[in-house]
Amino acid sequence: MDLAFLEHAARSFEPPAAPRWATPADMAGALDPKFRRTPAIDLINEAIAETLDTLDGRLIVSMPPQEGKSTLTTKWTPVHRLATHPDDRIVVASYAAGPARRMGRLIRGEITTHADELGIRIADDVGAQNEFELAGHVGGVYSVGIGGGLTSRPADVMLIDDPLSNREQADSETFRERVWEWWTDVASARLAPGAPVILILTRWHHDDLAGRLLKSDDGDQWRVVNIPAQADHRPEKGETDPLGRQPGEFMESARTYKDRKTGRLVPRTRAQWERRKRQAGPRTWASLYQGRPSPDSGDLFPAEWSRYDQPLWYDRGDGARIIPGHDFELVQSWDMAFKDTKSSDYVVGQVWLRQGVDVWLLDQVRDRLSFTKSIAAVKAMTARWPQASAKFVEDKANGPAVINALARQVPGLIPVEPEGSKYARAAAISPFVHSRNVHIPEAALLPNVEDLLEEARAFPNGSHDDTIDALSQAINQLLLHPLIAGEDMVTSDDLVEDMDPHTYLGTY
Repeated sequence: MDLAFLEHAARSFEPPAAPRWATPADMAGALDPKFRRTPAIDLINEAIAETLDTLDGRLIVSMPPQEGKSTLTTKWTPVHRLATHPDDRIVVASYAAGPARRMGRLIRGEITTHADELGIRIADDVGAQNEFELAGHVGGVYSVGIGGGLTSRPADVMLIDDPLSNREQADSETFRERVWEWWTDVASARLAPGAPVILILTRWHHDDLAGRLLKSDDGDQWRVVNIPAQADHRPEKGETDPLGRQPGEFMESARTYKDRKTGRLVPRTRAQWERRKRQAGPRTWASLYQGRPSPDSGDLFPAEWSRYDQPLWYDRGDGARIIPGHDFELVQSWDMAFKDTKSSDYVVGQVWLRQGVDVWLLDQVRDRLSFTKSIAAVKAMTARWPQASAKFVEDKANGPAVINALARQVPGLIPVEPEGSKYARAAAISPFVHSRNVHIPEAALLPNVEDLLEEARAFPNGSHDDTIDALSQAINQLLLHPLIAGEDMVTSDDLVEDMDPHTYLGTY
């Protein structure tokens, strides 16, 4: 058996060294004259101390950037822990190897500088900035970037600081999936029994590591401390400000600047916070500064949509659904994906009915489909809704290939070149939703309509927005660019009678 493991096991029964400083913030305040304690830092400090003293403790801390959270968590917390538990093996992780190595260098630097006060020193033979041990002990620090290996490196304490570095990474499902797989396949597998884990981050996206951990099977094991830049009481959710501030009050900042008149260092003012809020914009302010990357009612769409609970069609008996009458327009809207992997976007096909200035969602396909299955889905939808004359297909991803493959089989396929960003296209049709000109079915009529509502709530910060793309494409064509009724409009019973639903009928 590994001798180092036996030595660590033996020492684990020894009482830890009597702490000279009770908490990491106490140590930082005594050893670093530049360290600034604020109410937010004190709250985080208390949560860290409690988590480290809890068997299998789990803590998520989110607060605005540049407010001292990383200094406390990834520099002074390891130093304090090693001073009191010198045999603990600590893993410090960040979004890349470079920042992680810098964290290790800062920790090593404080131990070297204050060796006498701390009562510990770096071992001569293992003293790299990204990996060092304490002299006479098995404890130390190993710094690693997200994606880096931890083979043969057990962790008695794990500290993860900002696993995503910027908006580009946060908006990329590839990056988010990479972080998650590193946690599930690498990091969590190296945790020693009882090891506490602290994740501290600025929230960029609701599907970031914190978001996924809270939705996982053991999500209820994680304590969350979110400190928004500006107090925002939400009594309907049972939430009050963690710092006891009045609504609208900004946090006392750890960042200071020199007053030109007095020469003294003073914290960020309310006017400076207000300017930062304006510069950030609603999306960034909600995520980075308030710690709520998915606003409850969405950026553009209302919390409550106009709903209907009775079918607007009748079943013809051969698998087709028919809209009675003539004065209407019925279309399909398709948003295709590139591939059908578990992390790819969804293929979404919708059927929309327009009468006058109102539109109704009648049907929806939402699935990860291969190219062949995407073609089958279009055929099946066409058979089910034979009166849908136009089939709008976004001219991206597999859209052009699907149109080419079905050009001689399915009539009315129309490529639509998206204009502007996803957000701009959704913003263009948002007023129709708010004015209740857009109606969606209750879940009893269309169960997967809940997927659309979920994406609308999270838009534009959600991990998927394919139903919103199909919706905005359809409503744009129906209400912003409607077909002109007359001889060019195909909505006759002749179309119903001429089309044989069995030609395209299938499952999807």
